[in-house]
Amino acid sequence: MALTKITNDLLDLGSDTGALGLPKGTEAQRPSNPVEGTLRHNSEIDETKLETFDGTDWRKINKVTPAYEIDYLVIAGGGAGGYGRAGGGGAGGYTSVSAFTITGGNTYNITVGAGGSGSASPATNGSTSVFNLTSTVGGGAGGNINVMPTSGQDGGSGGGGVGLTGTPNNGGLGTSGQGNNGGGGVYQSSPDTGRFGGGGGGASTAGVNATVTKAGDGGDGLVSSITGSSITRAGGGGGGNGNNSYDIGLGGSGGGGIGAKPSTSPGNGVANTGSGGGGGGDINGGNGGSGVVILRMPTANYSGTTTGTPTVTTDGTDTILTYTSSGTYTA
Repeated sequence: MALTKITNDLLDLGSDTGALGLPKGTEAQRPSNPVEGTLRHNSEIDETKLETFDGTDWRKINKVTPAYEIDYLVIAGGGAGGYGRAGGGGAGGYTSVSAFTITGGNTYNITVGAGGSGSASPATNGSTSVFNLTSTVGGGAGGNINVMPTSGQDGGSGGGGVGLTGTPNNGGLGTSGQGNNGGGGVYQSSPDTGRFGGGGGGASTAGVNATVTKAGDGGDGLVSSITGSSITRAGGGGGGNGNNSYDIGLGGSGGGGIGAKPSTSPGNGVANTGSGGGGGGDINGGNGGSGVVILRMPTANYSGTTTGTPTVTTDGTDTILTYTSSGTYTA
C-alpha cells in the first residue's frame, strides 16, 4: 500500500475527536531498524503499553502516578513470658502515623516481626516490624527464675521482672514513643513462700508491679480504628505466680497473655497484635503474639501491586492492607 509522507514538522489532529492508531505488536515484532523517536504499542508490557526507541534501546513509557497520603500502623512482635514464677512479656513497639506521603511508582518494604518464644531458656524478645524507614522494637521478654537474665528485658514495651526481693524491682524499660516499662516482681518468705512476677508493659500503660499476694497485670494496649473498626492491640502479658494460694497476673487489654500458677499454663499473646505472653508458674512462659503492619489509603490511589499476600478490605472510600507476613507495596 502506498503511503504519503508528511513533510511538515507538525501533524495537527487537534480538531479531531477520534483517536490516533499506533503500530502495535509483541517485542518480537518490533521493527528491525527503528530510528530514534519511534513510538509503538507493546502488547506484552504493563501499565501504558507504550514504548519509544531512544536511538539505542526500547524504553517503556510509564504512566505518571502522583504522590498521595496514607495512614499506617506498625506493631512489632510481643515478648515472651519468662520461665517459672516469672514476668510477663512486654508488648511490641507500637507506632501510628497519619497523612504520610508516599511517591507513586515507589516500592515500600514491609517486615512483620515474630513473637518471642516462651519455650526458650531464657525467654526471647519479639522481633522488629518495619514499614519503609519506620521501625518498631520487639517487646521485651519477661524475667526468668534461676535462669539469667532474671530482670525483665528492655523492648518496645519492657518485660516484667521476677521476684527476687521484697521490693518490686527489675522490670524492663520500654522505648520512648513506642511502649511502656514492665512491672517489677517481688518475693516473700513468710508466712507463705512465693514469688510473683511483674506484668509486661503495654502500648498504653506500664506493666503493674507485683505484690506479696498477687502477680502483676500486663499493661493495656492502644485502640486504633485504622481498619474501620476500633481494635485494641499490643497489651502486656500478666506475671506468673509461684504459689497456688494467690492470684496470677492478668493480660493487658489488646491480647496480652494471662500469667500462670504452678498448677496452670500461661496464655500466649494474641497473634498479629504484638501482645506479650504470660509469665510461667513452674513452667515456660507463654509465647509473644506476632506483629502486624496496616496501611490505609484512598481507593482511587490504590495500585493493587503488592507482595506478601496482605488482606485487602475497604472502608468507605479507602482501601486497607493488613500485612501479617512480610511483603511490599508499590504505590
